[in-house]
Amino acid sequence: MEKKIWRVGSVGIGGISRGVHLPGIEKSPDLQLVAVCDIRPERMEYAREKYGIDEAHCFADYHDLINCPDVDVIDISTSNNAHFEVAKAAIEAGKPYAIEKPVTMTAEEADILARMTAEKNLKNMVCFSYRFKAAARYMKDIIAQGSIGQIYHVYMQYLQAGGGPEWDLPRSWRYIKELTGTGALGDLGCHALDLVSFVTGKDYVKAVGHADTFTKMRKLEEGEGLGEVDVDDFCNYLMEMDGKTAADFEITRFAYGRGNYQRLEIYGSKGAVVYTLDAKAPGVDEIEVCIGPVVGRAGSFTTIPIPEKYRADQMQSFADILNDTGDGMAATIKEGCHIQHALESIIRSAEEEKWLPV
Repeated sequence: MEKKIWRVGSVGIGGISRGVHLPGIEKSPDLQLVAVCDIRPERMEYAREKYGIDEAHCFADYHDLINCPDVDVIDISTSNNAHFEVAKAAIEAGKPYAIEKPVTMTAEEADILARMTAEKNLKNMVCFSYRFKAAARYMKDIIAQGSIGQIYHVYMQYLQAGGGPEWDLPRSWRYIKELTGTGALGDLGCHALDLVSFVTGKDYVKAVGHADTFTKMRKLEEGEGLGEVDVDDFCNYLMEMDGKTAADFEITRFAYGRGNYQRLEIYGSKGAVVYTLDAKAPGVDEIEVCIGPVVGRAGSFTTIPIPEKYRADQMQSFADILNDTGDGMAATIKEGCHIQHALESIIRSAEEEKWLPV
């Protein structure tokens, strides 16, 4: 297949779109932003001013963007409740798509999208962005080579401070169940689930979870007064993975002093490997190893340099998928579906207070 420049229509011009998707599209030599859609006119005005999108290609209805003949592929960065309908419309139109996580509000919806995508053999990508961290890719290779042996334990932390009282954030859509599905679990926890599955190559078997909400009311985004928060501020969960690997997850928006902190420790029969993000500086990812009997008995962990070949870019990876030059490392709707089933098991487990199968 000859490489081409793919004309992108982007639905949802909020924070993640402005911070990752649109800059990534602009940077890629294989992608061109030609149309945008958002229910807020000021966001489309942003796209017109920042990226030169003309008035005729600014849409209030995502159906109009998807059906626009100038649009080849669809980029979906809406609130979670809109993911399913937008992706479904893109699939029905036969257009490849990239979609933010979590892919849908329910596992049933995720199953439908995965089936429809497979039936049409459409190229797609789920934006589990930490698959593109060089340290995570290096970690995956170290484990796949058998360097740490049989995996016994996984410990994953994803800690942010932004939900705490110091920040006093308003009640955005991320705090409203009918718009987001879950809180910290769906926003951060699904990244953690995917990252662990990605680096270990293992799937989830069963789950038990504990979730709660610290701040029950938040100031309204528009107007005066307070609104109810009906999603989790934190979620801790235990997972059994393939081969009886025991995985422990700690997810919160109330970790004072943390920005976008992640720490993933994996312990095996012959060694251990540790991935961190944001530990030394914002956005910096690192990897430490302790492999072999000599360093193991000494308890010596060493930070190692990451080869350049492990560096990757999310939106360029989508372009590579479209041009049949992808490295196979990005998540697909099938993998997004697996994570959605794991999320649903954790939610139900927290409600029922017992282990449940994934």
